[in-house]
Amino acid sequence: MSNVAMKAMRDALIEGVYRRMQDDRRIFFLSADMGAPVLDKLRADFRDRFINIGIAEQNLINVATGLALEGFVVYAYAIAPFVLRAYEQIRINLALSSQIRQLNVNIVGTGAGVSYDVSGPTHHCLEDLSVMRTLPNIVVCSPSDSCLAQLFVDYSIHTKKPKYIRLDGKPLPFIYNESMAPSFEKGFYELVKGDKACIVSSGYMTHMALEISKEIEDKSIGVVDIFTIKPIDEMSLFEILKSYKTVITLEEGFIGKGGLDSLVLCLLNDLQADVRVKRFGFKDEYLFKVGSRDFLHNQSGFDKKSVRDWILNECL
Repeated sequence: MSNVAMKAMRDALIEGVYRRMQDDRRIFFLSADMGAPVLDKLRADFRDRFINIGIAEQNLINVATGLALEGFVVYAYAIAPFVLRAYEQIRINLALSSQIRQLNVNIVGTGAGVSYDVSGPTHHCLEDLSVMRTLPNIVVCSPSDSCLAQLFVDYSIHTKKPKYIRLDGKPLPFIYNESMAPSFEKGFYELVKGDKACIVSSGYMTHMALEISKEIEDKSIGVVDIFTIKPIDEMSLFEILKSYKTVITLEEGFIGKGGLDSLVLCLLNDLQADVRVKRFGFKDEYLFKVGSRDFLHNQSGFDKKSVRDWILNECL
């Protein structure tokens, strides 16, 4: 892994925003007292359009909404689990108001899933996909690498709706490159085409899905990376998934609570596909044991070995 190029999604996205701010004076960047070396340059060079709101996520959304109502493109940056402190403001100021007014607010939450692994349950973010998916008029994005995170910047400027983008807190290897042309409007990318079973994943878990597919050498396991959780091109996704006997959902969130597994289950049920679905993710409980990401996955039964063994025993 040490020889693999890696980059933090946060750095890629902020670098992209910085470049756009040089030519577009409509762009504001707000921070809930978050710092990063890549953010220091933005703060220094755009003092008139960078605001440190402080540790006050509710006010972060309030100020972002006010700027958006004046026609600005706003990025509101905070730790992902603490974005949920502002649920009321996101619901009323953004989800509700954007149904009658155009608002371009981009909530950037870093530390998705258990990427802040050793910080404990207060810093794990396992509810956000379910919470944000339930709100009308909110675009929900979950990129799997820094290439997608940077591509989000152009999409976010041109798509004049409130958005929530969840970023992993750790540097990760690249999955995408410019020749692949992933589309946020489509919302997913078929990374590996299989024939017996398909893993549908998002964010960090797509890296695990690709490793599992590679380790099962008979090329039977497909991988679909979903990076726009809402909205998504459902018919195009259905055309891929309906050809498999088994679809496995893999997510760093609570299963059965409205997240990625619910998206896939509802789609296959509504279109009456004869496809078995197996869901992997966190159980309905918080994780008080302290350990690495792999340790936390293992505690909930969806570490790489457990998922791979289930596929080998049940699908092949």
